[in-house]
Formats: sequence, C-alpha cells, structure tokens
Amino acid sequence: MDHDAGGERVDAGSREALESDPYYWLCRDTLRYASEREYTGWDYADGLSSALVRSLPFEHRYLNLAVQETIKRAPVNLRPLFLVEQRRNYKGVALFALANLELYALTGEAEYAREAEELLEWLLAETNDWCSGFGGAGHRHPLQDLSSATASTPGEVSGVVSTAYAVRALLRGADVLSEPRYADVARTAREFVFEDLAYTEIDEGARINYTASRDGSAGGDSYTLNANAIGARLLLELADRFDDRRSLEAATAILDYVASTQTAVGGWMYTDPPTASHLSMDSFHNGFILESFLRYQKVTGEDRYATTLERGLEFYRERLFDGGAPRWDESSTYPRDVHAAAQGIVLFAELGDLETARRIVDWTREELHAGGGQFYYQKRRLYTKRFTLMRWCQAWMAFSLSRYLRRRRELE
Repeated sequence: MDHDAGGERVDAGSREALESDPYYWLCRDTLRYASEREYTGWDYADGLSSALVRSLPFEHRYLNLAVQETIKRAPVNLRPLFLVEQRRNYKGVALFALANLELYALTGEAEYAREAEELLEWLLAETNDWCSGFGGAGHRHPLQDLSSATASTPGEVSGVVSTAYAVRALLRGADVLSEPRYADVARTAREFVFEDLAYTEIDEGARINYTASRDGSAGGDSYTLNANAIGARLLLELADRFDDRRSLEAATAILDYVASTQTAVGGWMYTDPPTASHLSMDSFHNGFILESFLRYQKVTGEDRYATTLERGLEFYRERLFDGGAPRWDESSTYPRDVHAAAQGIVLFAELGDLETARRIVDWTREELHAGGGQFYYQKRRLYTKRFTLMRWCQAWMAFSLSRYLRRRRELE
C-alpha cells in the first residue's frame, strides 16, 4: 500500500530502491545510533559540564580553562573520566528532526514521523521565553574565556545558528507532518532577528549579532560572518514561506555585507575583522556561507551574487577539499573533521553535484565510520580521535546523508 508523507507521495518502486541502497542504510543506522541514546551525548567544548568541576567549592578562570581545553584537545575522550554530563544539544536536535523528516518523506515509515514530532516538540519546549520571537537555545553548557572571571553559560542565551536550524526543522515539519502550528511559531523568528540580534544597517548592507541581548543592544567589536549568512538564510526561509518582503530585503542587506567581506582568494575569514578570531578560512564555516548564497539564488531567481558564488565555490572546491577528503582550512590539511565532511556533502548535494557529494560520503565512511552508524570526530595526521560527539558527528552526518538522499531523488 502506498503512503503519503506530507504530500510527497512514496511509491513502492522508490521504497524498493531505497531498500537496496547502502547510503540509505548508512543514514538509517546513523539516526538509529542517536535515537537509541535518546539523542543525548557529549559535545564539543563541554568540559565544564564535568561533575567533578561543579563539585569544587570554588571557581577560577585558569582552572576552568585548563579543564575545558584539556578535554577539548585531548587525543582520547577524557569526558568519562571527568564525569562530563551527556545532554541533548539544541542545534543537534534540529538536525536530527530534519533528518527524520526527510526519511519519513522518502519512505513513509511512521517511525520517522514519530521521532521527528517528539524532537520538534522538544525544540518548542526548550526555547527562551524572554526573546522577542522564537529564539532557539544554545549549547546548555558553560564556557570559559580569558576575559571573564568565571564561566559564562551560553546555553541560557539564544543564538542565530541554533534558531535558524530550528526554524528550518519547524517549517519542514509543518509540511511533512501537516502541522501548521510549527510554521506559525517559526514565523515569529523574524522579530528575534530584528530585535534580539540587533539588526543594524551599515554602508555595506546590514549585520546582526551571533547571540541575543535582552536589551537589543548592538554588538561589540567584531561580527561572525557565517552566523550572519545563516541569519540571512533564516530570513530567506520566512520570506519564501510567507511572502515577507521585509525579511527578503533584510536578508539581501545582510548578504550584501557578507559578500563585501569576501577575501581576494574567494573565501571568508571567520570574523570581521579577521583579527578577532584565531580561526582562518575553515571549511565548514565557508560551506555555511556558500549554502546561504545558493539559497538566495533559489528563492529569488536572481543572480545578484553570481560572481561571489563563482569565486567562493572555486575556493571551496580547490582549497578546502582533496577529492572527497575535507581540509581544515586554506593552509592546513589536518584535522580532517567529520563536520567539514558533512557540510561538504550538503553543499555539493545542493549544487546538484552528486558525484562529489558521494565521494565525500565514501571518504567519511572509509575513514571515520566506526560501524553501526557511529562516526568518529576527527582524523589527525598521525592518529584518529576515535570518539563520538552527538551533535558534531551524529547529527551532522544524519542530516547530510538525508539531504544527499533527498537531492538524489529530486534530480532523478
């Protein structure tokens, strides 16, 4: 009997083709690994969630930094030793929801619909109610930097990146699960961008903060470029869904600003100004930016950023990938990171370059797949970090594989 998943008809022939498709089974196993653990796990830079650190009668920035950076940089997973709590990550849940929705649309299997609905409801329950509109929560673990006497807690602050992926999940859920309430909530994220992220017009266009402020104040001395591009995409999704002219104009202004910061070699630094971060033109952040420009082209049908895209994609292909293997940035081959691989799969699939996307999948399966749907974190020059971070590894690979499968069907 044929199924109808959110208006996307699933025929018997398509299901039979999937049953013999190793990429479908890889995606399915990746999701199953996460669902069996209720989508909880360790995360990047979560060392200060250590029960040992929290039990101390005092707090000091240098101790916090030592624990945080040791756990983050160690070649083996020290989190069990430090009793680091395993949690759900907000952005990770949004990615898992999107992956389940795609597999439901592809297969019609009710299991994926149930999983997606539970994850979407969790996203709605975990938002911050002080935001002007829908604002997704952050990491839920404290971070320490040199400028603070004690650890800050970014999980209590909504950010543009986690919100943007949650909006995409809610809009997709509204379609696939036929639940208009999800789209109604997602629509309010426009106020979050304009008010809480301090949308500010400048000569080059407009820019926004990475995280929300309760008083709507402008940012500090630097801006995160990929976060601005992701924020522009959030507005593009709302403009496309609700025929929202204001959101389209604001998205264009933000992308004008991001385009103005493109370097001579075609890539983007992490921050504006570049000196505000130790990161250079790394792979997955450049992928986010290019994906946002591609989305603008698809939503509007305009070639406003044709030259920006051409130069950026040439840089991305030639400087950030060695065939199917992701490089770290424009000057460093290692570490070859699972997140960079996943974003490469997404971007090349969106471009319709399924051959390159498949090569990246194959490289990742060969070098970072532990079996049973579990993916490792990073391949270094002399060793591999053979542990799994639930958002960084599993959520990104589940999402990227589901996007690959969807685009392959669309282009058949």
